[in-house]
Amino acid sequence: MGIRGRDPRPDLLMTAHQDSARETHGNSIHQPVMLDRTVELLAPALERPGAVLVDATLGMAGHARAFLARFPDLVLVGIDRDPDALAIAGERLAAFSGRIHLVHAVYDELAAVLDELGIAAVSGILFDLGVSSLQLDRAERGFSYSKDAPLDMRMDKTSPLTAERILAEYSEAELRRIFWSYGEEKLAPRYARRIVERREASRLVRSAQLVELIEAATPAAARRTGHPAKRVFQALRIEVNQELAVLERAIPAAIDAIELGGRIVVLAYQSLEDRIVKQVFAAGAASTAPSGLPVELPEHRPVLRLLVRGAEKAGAEELAANPRSAPVRLRAVERVRRAA
Repeated sequence: MGIRGRDPRPDLLMTAHQDSARETHGNSIHQPVMLDRTVELLAPALERPGAVLVDATLGMAGHARAFLARFPDLVLVGIDRDPDALAIAGERLAAFSGRIHLVHAVYDELAAVLDELGIAAVSGILFDLGVSSLQLDRAERGFSYSKDAPLDMRMDKTSPLTAERILAEYSEAELRRIFWSYGEEKLAPRYARRIVERREASRLVRSAQLVELIEAATPAAARRTGHPAKRVFQALRIEVNQELAVLERAIPAAIDAIELGGRIVVLAYQSLEDRIVKQVFAAGAASTAPSGLPVELPEHRPVLRLLVRGAEKAGAEELAANPRSAPVRLRAVERVRRAA
């Protein structure tokens, strides 16, 4: 096993996080979403000799561990931007150390990661998008509006941009844009204006301060549709981690990386992510032949085949056992044609 990436120092990735890794081994904290369905969809590609699976959002390795146990010859490339997650995954996957490569990177760096490892093409790729259980359950990371914490929200704590910096430095127009674009927040102008007014007196540094400001700025009628801070926190998290921009680069890179017959499964948890995945997959599964062409030439045939109709949701049994699976939307494709 190796841990590679932007900061591979063992003191950062292992020693400093061993206690937290031990605390989060239990399934009560880490329960992989739609695990059986994910295994079922990727299995035809992973049963081949020499199969390589990329878990592009490794997290605490719940999915990865199941795949390694199910396919005894499988090689795993696990990518994550969170050093804490990599430390935990390293311990959870210790029994498979001869078949794994753990890499500290963002998943749009997929091509560079594979190139560094000398892997030309892979059999399967899994994306389990959004904020992880580890990040949500660590109050000090600042992802949750229900727990007071510093306004951080970085998935990679070595990155410079935090939610606090955004709230302190972005213009009112920029704040309005991210609240609307990434949170689909109808009250974006009101919230942006109140934040700018507030920071003239003092900087927002904790999540409870932001929640209090949003609650005070929200009309009573608007509070009936859920917690008023939910969409603002989502928007800030997406901006801090550049999640949508990363995803827009990562899905085409994944399609380029899989071999003929290789498969990709994506688990998305909000509509903005799912829309990107849907559009890229749909384009790859469509013919590029000009309208009216009597015969479809081989170079115009679809590159992908859709493996599920629309987006699949978690079943009732999983919802009861794992409430965090409620918003998930699963999409999957198979590569059916090589690039021209």
